[in-house]
Amino acid sequence: MAKKLEKGQQISLKKLTGEKLEKFCVKVSWGAIKTVKKGLFRNKTVVEDVDLDLSSILVNAKGEMIDWLYSPEYNEWLKKNNLPLGKLDTSDHALHHSGDDLGKGGGDDFSEIITVDLTKVNKEVNQIFFFLNIYLNQGQSFDFSDIPFARIEMYEGSPNRVDKVHLAFDISTDSSYSGKLAIIMGKLYYQESNWKFDAIGDETDDKIFLITIQRILKNYVK
Repeated sequence: MAKKLEKGQQISLKKLTGEKLEKFCVKVSWGAIKTVKKGLFRNKTVVEDVDLDLSSILVNAKGEMIDWLYSPEYNEWLKKNNLPLGKLDTSDHALHHSGDDLGKGGGDDFSEIITVDLTKVNKEVNQIFFFLNIYLNQGQSFDFSDIPFARIEMYEGSPNRVDKVHLAFDISTDSSYSGKLAIIMGKLYYQESNWKFDAIGDETDDKIFLITIQRILKNYVK
């Protein structure tokens, strides 16, 4: 049975066979916001698109960010502000992002996935953080409590196949995320020649992912 995300919880990185879990996926899935509004003659269902962004940063022993994964959709703005451009693969090809799902169309099957291969991680990296942000388009105003379905999973398998779920958490059912726009999900860290995973689960009101990155580097890197 999958474990629920609990702050400070350590997740065992072992496969079904008992071997080290070195290849796995981190996934967020969600659905659109649907509101029923009363009309004069009949009710009308209004659908609001939801764009969640799953990201990751890789940090060295000095606490410096040396690699990252976040959406290239913001590259025009990032370039204008002389900031590192978004990308879908880390330089060592250890992490791959499935791409920015903009959550358009009013469905319930939106998702973003980061695949991880710990055997390829740059030896300078000793911590890998995963975090989630709500991207609000102009005129939008909602938080995690408004999204009817939002789920985080860490599982053994591939983007198209789930062998074993090691961590699962339904964001929208937890009242602690009400009013919040971002979640620092957890971190991988290298200790005693092994990779380990600690759940963090801290909620923030960061409006953009760059603020979440700054927060992680300031408060969570050890």
